[in-house]
Amino acid sequence: MNDDLVPSRLSPADVLRVGAVGLRARRARVVLSALGIAIGIATMVAVVGLSESSRADLMARLDRLGTNLLTAEAGKDATGRRIQLPENAVAMVERVGPVLHATATADVDARIRRSDVVPDERTAGVTTQAARPDLLTALGGRVAEGVWLDPARERLPATVLGAVAAERLGVARTGETIMMNDIRVVVVGILKPIELVPTLDRVAMVGFPAAERYFGFDGHPTTVFERSTDASVEDVRAVLARTISPGDPAGVKVSRPSDALAAKAATDEGLTTLMLGLGAVALLVGGVGVANTMVVSVLERRQEIGLRRALGATRGAVRLQFLTESLLLSALGGAAGALLGAAATYGFARVQGWTAVVPPWSLAGGLGATVVIGVLAGLYPAVRASRLHPTRALQAV
Repeated sequence: MNDDLVPSRLSPADVLRVGAVGLRARRARVVLSALGIAIGIATMVAVVGLSESSRADLMARLDRLGTNLLTAEAGKDATGRRIQLPENAVAMVERVGPVLHATATADVDARIRRSDVVPDERTAGVTTQAARPDLLTALGGRVAEGVWLDPARERLPATVLGAVAAERLGVARTGETIMMNDIRVVVVGILKPIELVPTLDRVAMVGFPAAERYFGFDGHPTTVFERSTDASVEDVRAVLARTISPGDPAGVKVSRPSDALAAKAATDEGLTTLMLGLGAVALLVGGVGVANTMVVSVLERRQEIGLRRALGATRGAVRLQFLTESLLLSALGGAAGALLGAAATYGFARVQGWTAVVPPWSLAGGLGATVVIGVLAGLYPAVRASRLHPTRALQAV
């Protein structure tokens, strides 16, 4: 008969029960220690969630606006003077096979004032441009109030104001008049913000015929807007400058407005990286707090450790007990942080009108980080507790 004693092993349920005893006995300290972990995880989850929600909203806007709009602007020659695009630039662009629509605007030399009693030098930061009747169709713009320039109104002293221009001039409704040079012009419409071409928000637009008749406009467009099929955007982009100005294609600057919005998404990624770094620092501070709590717990519970060792608990069992406490403490903070981060994401996204997006990997990564923090923070205290001699531990006061 074998009389050797074999140490019994704790079941997983017993390990959790023993590990939770120390946490229940020191609830205030546990809450404060878990708070550091919670703040770090909440920051990381919220940053990722808000970044993804913002990016998803931006991509949805791009889908609505379309990425097939190209603009061609008049550049400058070697002497620094702005070149002139040909008067038939739009007709030339429309001859390109994949082009679906082409239109243009042009700078007009007309200073704008709210009324004739306002000094000439006070222009409110609003410029004048000539626009074709099909401009809104090409840009996907919409009228907030009034009407757009039709073939009849484009010949009259009538204007449509961009959203910012109307605000700067103090024009709240159609039917009011403003001064362009010394000519009184009627406001027939106010536009909603044009996301793809925000420069038009600060412009007062008149028709090409009216610009030629009242303001000495020479008929040469300044910017040509073109829409083509999505598949042929890059092909059209390659020939657009040469089509508009065969003799000097280098003097025509071609760009795609949607690239600016895409660049904004890339900029958001850099900010997200920075905020994740701050979240990692908060998580590190929380881990230090957990380690400190566990070290203090070992010092305060030396008699308990000595008693367990005297009753037959192995060093491994003591190590497992304190390591479990550390893991439970970190998991408590991690779970609370994940919930706080998700709630913050949903709340902020709702206020902004976005569709809330909380990537599952951010929640899983946050909880995984708490496990790592729990192991690292509890390893030294657990080893230190297991090395206490039973007799000396029981003698501790």
